[in-house]
Amino acid sequence: MTRTGKHMRKTLLALMAGAAVGAMLPQIVAPTYAQEDARSTYENLDLFGDIFERVRESYVEDVDEQELIEAAINGMLASLDPHSSYLPPENFADIREQTRGEFGGLGIEVTMENGFVKVVAPIDDTPAAEAGVEAGDFITHIDGESVLGLTLSEAVEQMRGPVGSQIVITVSREGSEEPFDIEITRDTIRIRAVRARREGNVGVLRITTFNEQTYPNLEEAIAELRAEVGDDLAGFVIDLRNNPGGLLSQAIEVSDAFLETGEIVSTRGRDLEEADRVNAQPGDLTDGLPLVILINEGSASASEIVAGALQDHRRAIVVGAKSFGKGSVQTIMRLGENGAIKLTTARYYTPSGRSIQALGIEPDILVEERRISVPEGEGPRPRRSEADLRGSLGANLSDAEREQLEAERERHEATAQLRAEDFQLAYALDLLTGLAVYDRSADR
Repeated sequence: MTRTGKHMRKTLLALMAGAAVGAMLPQIVAPTYAQEDARSTYENLDLFGDIFERVRESYVEDVDEQELIEAAINGMLASLDPHSSYLPPENFADIREQTRGEFGGLGIEVTMENGFVKVVAPIDDTPAAEAGVEAGDFITHIDGESVLGLTLSEAVEQMRGPVGSQIVITVSREGSEEPFDIEITRDTIRIRAVRARREGNVGVLRITTFNEQTYPNLEEAIAELRAEVGDDLAGFVIDLRNNPGGLLSQAIEVSDAFLETGEIVSTRGRDLEEADRVNAQPGDLTDGLPLVILINEGSASASEIVAGALQDHRRAIVVGAKSFGKGSVQTIMRLGENGAIKLTTARYYTPSGRSIQALGIEPDILVEERRISVPEGEGPRPRRSEADLRGSLGANLSDAEREQLEAERERHEATAQLRAEDFQLAYALDLLTGLAVYDRSADR
């Protein structure tokens, strides 16, 4: 090989070596973004440990180390959203009791908003409901102490107490000039998930919560109403007003009770590949009878899933006021003997793809609650008709006709009384009766 050739070979090898070293340099001197993030995280954890030690050693008073750690955990989770929280072992046990349908307390579902405790809804026939607590109320003080600075778990813990003990909550309510106190006696809360009654030939299904008893109670209630009313049953009003929600599995089962096919709900988290869709199975407990759903601002979470599913499939007409808008999924993650965390992991979507979160369910027919004032001591005004006129052709009615006339009068008086007490329900009954008449006419 010539001298020139040897020189060129050395130069080429040097360039190749330089290129190889250059290719390796970024891996040696420049850490990846993941490494930088990890280093930053460890540095911040070191910072947390340093602050913890300084507080433990130098704070003006002795501190409980366990409480400090729990406060730090709660602060981290509370910074995410109002529904993520740490559940110490005793609180985790309370959650499990609630899903079984019996627990101690006031009987309200609450969330945090602007530092105050906001009532999502009082639960029917509980101390809070009987004391006059309403959906949308803000609880500003508990036994005279401000709730500002408390986490939701801490505020809930303060509202719990021995059965029979008294608590005073200070409430700020829209339309009231000044906050006012409500005194409540704590009691064991036994939730009856479904109550059923008939209004004429319409079945009214009042669903108060979604716990482990909801679907079995619903199935039983529908069967009893169908047996009682028979073939004259015109349909059902499903009353979800002030229902704060509960178990997702029960919301799915209740929706499926009225659907033959199609999507009920989908959940989507950070990883879109893990999106979950739930479809209805064949079988409608009502055999396609007309449905009207009642919702209001106290209808949240599982209630909104049911209303949204039946609305999207045009299986029910939704009447009332816009719902609460709680469309996020909380997963309870066990932490061994240290309790659990309740962490928001996904959002709910209705079959048409609507997000419930912060938007709520808009009713098909907006009917705000209102009360018709009746002068004290007076009931509904008696209705007069042709039969009441002296000398009318109806003066010689048969016994059967008189019984029919009296039954109709009683029905009209009951309807007038219901309008005065619950205008939304009265509207829903009128609407469903009209739907039933239309369906029968279409079948002819």
